[in-house]
Amino acid sequence: MTKTTVVVIGAGIVGLSVAFEALQGGATVTIVDRDPAGDKASFGNAGGIAVTEVVPASVPGLWKKVPLWLLDPLGPLTLRIGHAPRMVPWLWNFARVGSPSEVARISKALASINSRVYDDLMPLFNTVGLGGDLFRKGALTVYETANGFLRDKHEWEAKRALGVEMKELSAREVRDMEPALGAIVQSGVFTPQWSHIADPKKVVDVLRLWLAANGAEILHGQVDRVYSTSEGAKVAMSGGTTLSAAKVVIAAGAWSAQLAQQLGDRVLLESERGYNTTIAAPGVMLEREVIFADRKFVATPLSVGLRIGGAAEFGGLQSPPNFKRSKALVKLAKLYLPGLRADGGSEWSGHRPATPDSLPVIGRSSVSMDIIYAFGHGHLGLTQGPTTGKIVGDLIFGRAQSLDLSPFSAARFSFRKGK
Repeated sequence: MTKTTVVVIGAGIVGLSVAFEALQGGATVTIVDRDPAGDKASFGNAGGIAVTEVVPASVPGLWKKVPLWLLDPLGPLTLRIGHAPRMVPWLWNFARVGSPSEVARISKALASINSRVYDDLMPLFNTVGLGGDLFRKGALTVYETANGFLRDKHEWEAKRALGVEMKELSAREVRDMEPALGAIVQSGVFTPQWSHIADPKKVVDVLRLWLAANGAEILHGQVDRVYSTSEGAKVAMSGGTTLSAAKVVIAAGAWSAQLAQQLGDRVLLESERGYNTTIAAPGVMLEREVIFADRKFVATPLSVGLRIGGAAEFGGLQSPPNFKRSKALVKLAKLYLPGLRADGGSEWSGHRPATPDSLPVIGRSSVSMDIIYAFGHGHLGLTQGPTTGKIVGDLIFGRAQSLDLSPFSAARFSFRKGK
């Protein structure tokens, strides 16, 4: 029997998870990336398995806050002026999906993926030797006021209705859980289903090396074009090489939309650049990931140090990073963690692939059953990567889907007259 040949474009956590599933299913697998072992968004994430994040970024009332965020050059949201005209379609859709009915629809779709995260993640981790790198200690969301929870009550209630477990905490209860937090914290919410990993870079490195050791071919190269022929899918590389495959999976993160557009699928995908600083010897200890709700950033205790991350900067894929944002996050963290030693931090910036509705793009292309999309996971690439791998594996091998994929289709971005 001839083995199914699969080419996966992208060596981030999503692409590697797809390759794992394809290899487990008996396919011959080739992974293509401009720099397979190089820095990417999968390295610099905050390390959270954020299964409780089932509400999209665009919610009713958000636009009242956006102007204030944009006025702060180092605040939680930045839109670089030169990129603003290109953002118009994305921003229009972001506003459109912020209605109560759309938020409910999108939240249901996010919950459908997140509800099976551990069922898909743990077998992968255990197989490749990462089983001891997951810490199921929950997460702590903290507020600067005693009634901070009330401000977000509607969102918390929506999460609870979708199966998210939560417990409201007083200031004292918060500090009993995390003594390093200072007096600025007045209330909190504990979500036990959340977890975090030891080191995002280690996860990607171990998975990539396992794949190579178990038969996957990993190629260093630039993909110029993906197209379909009567003989199957083709991947045209810079330099003239063309790869042939029964199935091609586009999992190139924030760069995926360029390839999809060549195929005729207009996907609204933007780089939402994130920043962090990792401090090897922070002088404080946290047991779990802490989410600072008022200032929109997080801190996670990793094996490589305390990672302080956040920010959403829209400036395209070519703009240089502004590491003042990494420094600003550390200053904010000191407000909450008075004992934090801020010196010696390692700064990082990377491109999160963001869709306006906070849903990834998972499914077949409009032009070929042999070309499959797996990108646009935003802040949830690590969380949803193994599950996306399972879903794409079902598409590759023609297995029945247990999930309704229509909310994740690239066709949702199509615009036709009269619509």
